[in-house]
This record gives sequence, C-alpha cells and structure tokens, in this order.
Amino acid sequence: MWRRVASLSSSISSSFLAQTASRLNTWESLTTGIAQQAKGVIAPKEKTPFITFFLGGPGSGKGTQCIKIVETFGFAHLSAGDLLRREIASKSADGAMILNTIKEGKIVPSQVTVKLIQKEMELSDNHKFLIDGFPRTEENRVSFERIIGVEPNVVLFFDCPEEEMVKRVLNRNEGRVDDNLETIKKRLTVFQALSLPVINYYSERGKLYTIKAIGTEDEIFEQVRPIFAAFETVG
Repeated sequence: MWRRVASLSSSISSSFLAQTASRLNTWESLTTGIAQQAKGVIAPKEKTPFITFFLGGPGSGKGTQCIKIVETFGFAHLSAGDLLRREIASKSADGAMILNTIKEGKIVPSQVTVKLIQKEMELSDNHKFLIDGFPRTEENRVSFERIIGVEPNVVLFFDCPEEEMVKRVLNRNEGRVDDNLETIKKRLTVFQALSLPVINYYSERGKLYTIKAIGTEDEIFEQVRPIFAAFETVG
C-alpha cells in the first residue's frame, strides 16, 4: 500500500550527519520561539522550537513509540487526537462539532486543531515538541505553517499494513469513540486519500523518515533512535 512512500523516504546514510547539520543551521535562523512569538519577545537560539511530526494510520504503533521518544530524548508529546478528544469532553461548541466530524470519519477543520496545538505549545516550558497524528492533510500542513510560522525539523512516517492496523486498534480497548470497525475503515480510507500528499511533500523537502512499523516495540525503536541521536550529536 505504501510502496510509493517507502521509495521516497530519506535513508539514514553516511551523509546523514551533514544533512542534519544543514537543517539545524537553517532552523537556527528563525528568531522567535512559539511561546515568545505570542509575547513579542525574541528567543535565544537554544530555545528555538524543534518540531517533529509523527504520521501513520490508526493502529500503526505511534503511541508506544512516542512514549519511548519522550523518555529518551526529552520531547513534549502533543497528540492531536488526544487534544481533540479532550475538547469533546469539555462539552464546548467546538467539542460537539469535533465529535460529529470524527464519528463521520472526517478530518476536523485545520484551524481548530492547529489552535489547540498552538495553545499547548505556548503553555509548555519545553522547546522540543513531538506532534502525534498531525498534519493529516495538506490543508493541515499549510494551516500549521501559516498560524505557527515554522516548519518541522523531522517528519516520521510509520508504514504499517492495513490489516495489522485494524487488528491493533480493535485489540487496544481504550474506550475511544473512534475505535470501532466502521470508523476505523473510514479513518483508513481518509488517511490513505489525504495523507499521501503530505508525506510526499516532506519527502521532497528532505524531512521524511519512513519507519517499518512491524516487529517488537524495541525493534521498531531501533529504527527511530538514530534519527534523533544524530540531531543531538550535531546540536
């Protein structure tokens, strides 16, 4: 299903450190951090945001790997799905709209999701953010870059067979409103249709890393670890 994506993925090669250094130099040219932008204060270079987007279909294993990345490399984990579900639980007007949208297997309006992410970033003392499940669409991506004003440093794509994703979601029993067979199928259809342009875009930008999301948690993390370790070495 994702053969085209896999062929576009950046590989971790001997040129990886040089490529990483170039990206960091470009990133350091930004003059403000997210929280400081909101206050009109110039941020020191060491506090410029380091942003990772984490993409993959439902059940691709992003959740467990996010925990490992946070524990190992000190990122603040922001789950777009969790933020949306929290908004639903708040019984706000946006929450009701979000719930109906998710039940239909559709994508929540970009501005709503970006504003929730932005709020969490501004409240955080961290400057390293792991944003899970976002951007799902090109509109998401454009809205994030327009509203937040920055691009991600790294984009991880968890490539996993559809049947494996369905099995994992149905077996996790976490009580999520969208964890049922009908909604899962809708979500997978939407993901396949709308996320490929985002994945291709970041591949062309040299920011995409494809992770084969089959195996044990530790085996999968061994594909992830060198990516962030290299950035820390350069930094």
